[in-house]
Amino acid sequence: MTDQPNNTHSLDLISVVITCYNHGKYLTEAIRSIDKQHNVNVEIVVVDDGSTDNTKAIAESFPHVKYVYQENKGLSAARNTGIKNSTGTYLLFLDADDWLLDESLATNLKYLKEDQHYAFVSGTYQYAFEKTNQVFDIIRDVKGNHYEQFLRSNYIGMHGAVMYRRWAFDFYQFDTTLKASEDYDMFLHLARKFPVFHHTRPMAAYRIHGNNMSGNIPMMLEYTLKVVKRQMPYLRSDNEKSAILKGIKGWKSWYCNELYKKLYPLPVFSNSYSKAELNMLWKYDKYLLFKFLARQNLKLGKRFGLKFLPKFVLHKLNIASNTNQLPAVGKVKKGDFNRVSPLSEEFGYDRGGPIDRYYIEKFLLHNAFAIKGRVLEIGDNFYTTKYGGTYVQKSDVLNIYETPLATIVADLSDAHQLPNNAFDCIILTQTLQFIYDYKKAIETCYRILKPGGLLLLTVPGISNIDHDEWKDFWLWSFTSKSVERILLECFSPDAINVQTHGNVLSATSFLYGMGVIELTNHQLNYTDPHYQLVITATAKKN
Repeated sequence: MTDQPNNTHSLDLISVVITCYNHGKYLTEAIRSIDKQHNVNVEIVVVDDGSTDNTKAIAESFPHVKYVYQENKGLSAARNTGIKNSTGTYLLFLDADDWLLDESLATNLKYLKEDQHYAFVSGTYQYAFEKTNQVFDIIRDVKGNHYEQFLRSNYIGMHGAVMYRRWAFDFYQFDTTLKASEDYDMFLHLARKFPVFHHTRPMAAYRIHGNNMSGNIPMMLEYTLKVVKRQMPYLRSDNEKSAILKGIKGWKSWYCNELYKKLYPLPVFSNSYSKAELNMLWKYDKYLLFKFLARQNLKLGKRFGLKFLPKFVLHKLNIASNTNQLPAVGKVKKGDFNRVSPLSEEFGYDRGGPIDRYYIEKFLLHNAFAIKGRVLEIGDNFYTTKYGGTYVQKSDVLNIYETPLATIVADLSDAHQLPNNAFDCIILTQTLQFIYDYKKAIETCYRILKPGGLLLLTVPGISNIDHDEWKDFWLWSFTSKSVERILLECFSPDAINVQTHGNVLSATSFLYGMGVIELTNHQLNYTDPHYQLVITATAKKN
């Protein structure tokens, strides 16, 4: 299709449509970010979607801004109103609480002009955290197969980074029945029908202020899955069918992990989480639901001092007492352990939290000083953000599959695309047992660490095998000596520190599926190297 704009629209004019609902306090910054653009012809249209704040007064204080009011109809309707009330050949949609970066309009326009068939061009963006003033670049490099890539994930992530040709909206407009993911819906429909282009220059800043629509995680997941599943009738190849299945799985994993990170710090008896949030975890990730509820129980146990309860109560709670008296042969009271099936098949998540995680998180807390600069974690960046905080300049997530959270898609044992000397810290927790060539994985870690960078490694010693999806991938268990020898093949002896955690009681309790709150601190912290529940190691690249 050739680009033949309607004669009523000004050639090369870019219409920037700002949609606003009670975000008047941010509107000035959004407008000024457009005014600062160079070498472009721009019109600004503010669509007020029924605001009750000072949005109208702010918009009308800029004489060159066209102000359009409508009764509250939602974001999709507001954007469609912006299309009708604008005149540019090209359109960009900016939420009022975000802003454009310098030269972004000229950059996207340049790429659009390189091929008249592009329906839209997209760049990357930045997360801007209002409370801390931190800014993180969110960069995804996509070279081709855009529709297939969109089926896997929304690699754009922010609508303000996208510039459209007006004719694209002759074929499809924003769906007013969608309360969220309406931009993703648009990307999918247009990328299926027309060529599109993506580059890696940051175009806009996405402000994180706590009131973003994306904070309603159950709603976001509901509508994201809805727009992805809409594409099923249009799939034409096995690759597309495979991509959409990976996408559905990836979105569930992404949003469940985001929800868990949101719920994690909440206090016991908090009213800050909803039934919808718990139902979402129950439906899509019971593992994380158990993990959250276990943490709530752990906090509750600490609050009310379980270890000071009478012994008969502790017994009823399946909490072992501490005694050095050995029963005679044949006189052992097996009690609740007198069974051939575990108390829990969920690693204790449903009984107060897993015992192995106690050792893992204690290890990471002790080494939190090293989680800084550029940090790589596997699967998600939960521990990076929890223990690194503001000391982390760039957080990368490696996954063998493409997921919304993954910034690097690679196999750690065969990751030639990862650059040498790139990371200040690598967090590799309970992952090595899933990697067949674990030696190659450690070699990769050594290669990609910066000189002076630290590998934080945890592996299972005594453990049951996962009952769910990971059971088919669980290959190894380790000992402190095996970990030491593996690390010595890459790291120098003086740069390695290997420790064991656990004892006969904590190991047995873990195998039976008891929760961490069912043991006292003394029972958890006593270390017997003959019963290695978890092995931890730090390894520094000299």
